[in-house]
Amino acid sequence: MSACCTIYVTCSDHNEALEISRTLVREKLAACANIMDGMTSVFVWDGEVCEEKESVLLLKTLEAKREKAIARIIDLHSYEVPCVTVWPINGGNPAYLKWVEDSLSGK
Repeated sequence: MSACCTIYVTCSDHNEALEISRTLVREKLAACANIMDGMTSVFVWDGEVCEEKESVLLLKTLEAKREKAIARIIDLHSYEVPCVTVWPINGGNPAYLKWVEDSLSGK
């Protein structure tokens, strides 16, 4: 079975997360996406402490598609420096992980 990973992305709002999700799933760069609205981010930007409401996007994909997925997310994202990080999946429901693999390989 191919190695899977989760890509974590913060988005400006639900609509941006949905747009990125639909594009990556349609282009077979992600098997599925989960959007969680209502997160508050606290960060420093241009020397100021900022607080913003954001939506979290979790995308499940294959390690082999990771770099293309990251590039596509950055291309679609509205932020100058978007948060896009990758979390390896070290285990889980074998049937689900096989579904991720099959979904992205066209099986």
